Amino acid sequence: MSENHKKVWITGASSGIGKAVAEKFAKEGWKVAISARRREILEEMSNNDKIFSYPLDVTNQDQVNNTFNKIIEDFGGLDLCIFSSGTYDPKNEKSIDVDKIKNVINVNFIGVVNCVKSVEKNFKQKKSGQISIVSSIAGYRGLPNSSGYGPSKAALTNFAESIYFDFKKFNVNVSIISPGFIKTPLTDKNEFSMPFLETPEFAAKKIFNGLTKNKSFEIHFPKPLTLLLKFFRILPYKIYLFLIDKTVKR
Repeated sequence: MSENHKKVWITGASSGIGKAVAEKFAKEGWKVAISARRREILEEMSNNDKIFSYPLDVTNQDQVNNTFNKIIEDFGGLDLCIFSSGTYDPKNEKSIDVDKIKNVINVNFIGVVNCVKSVEKNFKQKKSGQISIVSSIAGYRGLPNSSGYGPSKAALTNFAESIYFDFKKFNVNVSIISPGFIKTPLTDKNEFSMPFLETPEFAAKKIFNGLTKNKSFEIHFPKPLTLLLKFFRILPYKIYLFLIDKTVKR
């Protein structure tokens, strides 16, 4: 099937990486369903004749199911789902705020689980398709001032690894996307210098190429940063904690 006939559903599409990815896939000829809570932004994006708006709150399972069913009805099927909804506020991460951590987990993790569940039966029955989950390098290891966001992304990565085996039996590919620092409304809230900061367009290109050409389990970028953090993942706790403690400003 040519890319001109392929169809993708993207959540978290109203800003940042999700928005750039939606625009990239549309530019490449894909038919793109976009979802997020901000209806007005989705409607503006849908002025593109390849992009179609389906507003929803990913934390509401009924909304997610109904939205997926509506997309299938309108599109006739999907080839790829990119679940990238997320929330983050560094000011809420400096101390343990249980309610705010619950909200981050509910949006970043449970919201994605809701989306995967909504497509599971359809993809398994047709024995084809791709599901890609946007996680973060923040999920690689524990970092300072990340009491909610980091754990939510670590859970996503572990979730993707876990369901990979089950979906593979049905010829459905599961992958994870681990971006570094990308300039978005969320990272604009950071009060520290972000190494190897890249644009959403850079991220969209890496994601598009990774999902349509390479099809490896993990798409991670920018490599100078992600490879360093991957090395940190294998360090013993004593060395890792010492290095982070000395590196991060108090």
